[in-house]
Amino acid sequence: MPLPPIQPARLLRNLFLAFAVLVPGMAVAEPSAIYLVRHGEKASIGKDPALTPQGRLRAQNIATILHRTGIQAIFSTPTARTLQTAQPLAQQLGLTVERYDPATPKALVEKVKALHGAVLVVGHSNTLPELVRLFGGEPGADIADNEYDRLYQLLPAPGGAVRTVVLTSLPPTGNAP
Repeated sequence: MPLPPIQPARLLRNLFLAFAVLVPGMAVAEPSAIYLVRHGEKASIGKDPALTPQGRLRAQNIATILHRTGIQAIFSTPTARTLQTAQPLAQQLGLTVERYDPATPKALVEKVKALHGAVLVVGHSNTLPELVRLFGGEPGADIADNEYDRLYQLLPAPGGAVRTVVLTSLPPTGNAP
């Protein structure tokens, strides 16, 4: 039995309907994972201290941990210590570190949520917990002044949920085993 002829008006209507259903889902971009980390160990002097040798080693280790995670964008506050923490991974991946204002965390969250692929955000002990919350994750306990090894992995799940995984970056500090 031959197929009925295609009616252009019906075909066009069905294409528009499919387009209307699919486009909103495509417009909701979302990173595959968001990694958030505090800058490495910093010097104790100066208004904008640089990383110590241990902090530079930590930055290299973070780059080693994350270089195969599909990072597509890296964000950092404009301080020397956060930029120096982000730079080794940026160099490995050929990315430019984008600066963000820690005083406007919602603007960063909106920008990151519009991206595809994995994202790294480098911040500070007093700003990361709020960022984790704004991304939908669970930050856990406050980050102590001498804690530099917490690495958050936020994984978007179906229905808008976010799974929070807390990793540790090497080298260990202070009271670690």
